[in-house]
Amino acid sequence: MQTHERATKDLLSSSLNRYTRMKFELIQLPYAADALEPAISAETLSFHHGKHLAGYVNTLNSLIEGTPLADATLEEIICKSEGPTFNNAGQTLNHNLYFTQFAPAKGSKPQGKLLEAINKAFGSFEGFQQEFLNACTTLFGSGWAWLSAKEDGSLVITKEANGSNPVVHGLRPLFGVDVWEHAYYLSYQNRRADHVKDLWAIVDWDVVASRY
Repeated sequence: MQTHERATKDLLSSSLNRYTRMKFELIQLPYAADALEPAISAETLSFHHGKHLAGYVNTLNSLIEGTPLADATLEEIICKSEGPTFNNAGQTLNHNLYFTQFAPAKGSKPQGKLLEAINKAFGSFEGFQQEFLNACTTLFGSGWAWLSAKEDGSLVITKEANGSNPVVHGLRPLFGVDVWEHAYYLSYQNRRADHVKDLWAIVDWDVVASRY
């Protein structure tokens, strides 16, 4: 009897979990907390991923529960929403792409078709780096700089305010840098440019290329 009751409770618990499970989950980092130092310190990563991103994910789930957006993808939510839902969906997608584009001691430069597209759009990889740095440092206030692809494969750099993402312009985001102060201030204070320059050493261009 006890075995049957336990099995019944387990089945009920499984059913409840299936229906109450949150739609979006906090992504797991594919590296150790200190693996990206000094560009991204372990302390910064702990707050940025474990507090900020977790907050966006949890808030987004609560906002879309019971709405027509409950079964939508992040991209669909961003394109169909506004206000808090737009902001939290945008920041969830932004950070998911951001955290998964890094790896310890990667750096170097992209290869193949992505490099060809970069050279075509910006003259050289170094030209791209300079133009991207300029986008990061001239974005006033909080937001993101993105390298994105158009439908024809050509590349552009955009500056997205606050939680916006290039998908709102019909673009495919490839590589993004978070210039909200929470992304760098603990280690770099107001030296945003130095932080961006140090990020080049940890970019996993294979991941970025897979998005192209």
